[in-house]
Amino acid sequence: MPLEAGLLEILACPACHAPLKEADNELICTAEACALAYPIRDGIPVLLVDEARRPA
Repeated sequence: MPLEAGLLEILACPACHAPLKEADNELICTAEACALAYPIRDGIPVLLVDEARRPA
C-alpha cells in the first residue's frame, strides 16, 4: 500500500536528513553515503535507525 504523496514529501532520513523514496515495503534514503532502508509495517513507516537495513 503506497504512502500518501504529501506524507512522503515531508519525511526525511533520521540519520542524515536526506529525502526518502518509496520502494516495495521500504523507504530508502536518497543520499548515496547513507542509503538506509526503513521498513513500512502495516502502512506505517518505521523511521528508527536501529530498525533500518544497511545497504548491501
